[in-house]
Amino acid sequence: MSEIRPRRSDATRAAILDAARARFAADGYERATVRAIAGQAGIDPSMVIRYFGSKEELFARVVDVALDLPDPAAIAPDEVGRVLVAHFLDLWERDAVLVTLLRVGVTSPAGAERLRGVFRDQLVPAAERFGHDPADAPRRATLVASQILGMALVRYVLRFGPAAEMSRADVVAWLAPTVERYVTAPEP
Repeated sequence: MSEIRPRRSDATRAAILDAARARFAADGYERATVRAIAGQAGIDPSMVIRYFGSKEELFARVVDVALDLPDPAAIAPDEVGRVLVAHFLDLWERDAVLVTLLRVGVTSPAGAERLRGVFRDQLVPAAERFGHDPADAPRRATLVASQILGMALVRYVLRFGPAAEMSRADVVAWLAPTVERYVTAPEP
């Protein structure tokens, strides 16, 4: 029986994606060039375009983020904040793509648009499932995002001492009541 070897195109595609993740994380969207990505991948720049079409399409592929939010029906109302904050901390700590997306999102229109897309396509529908007026879900999701993205920015991107050094339990304890209020409280 012969061994199945990965196709060379698969290896090239993987090398491009790895190099793009590194360049976008280090340089941001605007300064990361197709030439630099190709150089890091050890290929000709035309191969990047061949496989991904454009820098914009490559960026969208690199920062393809699935928030995998927990099912609201499985969360007790008085645990919503704790569960959501812990879930987001798990995401930030295990997935460098989110840190890259946040870093690029605050410095580039393309990154900001991608971040808004994740918010619009994943966080707003989750907020709708918590049982409030669906018309109010975007506002509630925005408030949750303000807490989660704010902490992620100061903890994982800017690495402000107190936020970066705070224990996970302390982050959850401080943010959970606010996030829970945004999700479950009646409209003020």
